[in-house]
Amino acid sequence: MWTIGEEDLVAGSSNGDGDKHGAPLTGRRGWWRRVAAEYSGSADRPLGSYLGVMAAYAGFAGGLGLLARSLGRLNSPRAADIVLAGVATHKVTRLIAKDPVTSPMRAPFTRFADRSGDAELAEEARGTGLQKAIGELVSCPFCLGQWVATGFTAGYLFAPRATRVIAAIFTEMAVADFLHFGYSAAEQAQQ
Repeated sequence: MWTIGEEDLVAGSSNGDGDKHGAPLTGRRGWWRRVAAEYSGSADRPLGSYLGVMAAYAGFAGGLGLLARSLGRLNSPRAADIVLAGVATHKVTRLIAKDPVTSPMRAPFTRFADRSGDAELAEEARGTGLQKAIGELVSCPFCLGQWVATGFTAGYLFAPRATRVIAAIFTEMAVADFLHFGYSAAEQAQQ
């Protein structure tokens, strides 16, 4: 069976006739090494780990879909639930990716860079391979969005009442955040 690991993603050697270990760039692994080297250039882009993260998401989402289908739980979402989960997803992803209090969860995968705004941190992914791929995922609210939205969708399928309560809490927090920012902006405009 053909698998792609991090060792398959090393950039080619400087003379172009093999990888950094001198292995020829032929066959399926050679093709993948060449593609990875051409894509990444001199940057560290853990493509194999990205594939692993994508496969984990596909397995998670696909498994949820199959389970919901087998239990007869596939229902069309209500528009109000989509809006509620959308705003809650925004808030949860910001909490996971940027909040100082959740930094211990990100610490194995990221490095503190600076503060990036009111109660938010800027962090950089660290390490190589899977560590770097997870670091990029957990420090990016946009990247986390599909995972969090999938979680809310699963909640609506299997425990809709509890999910609405949880989504409402995070939606209320997001609305309060926007009100805080508006209030601060109004105060600064008066000064």
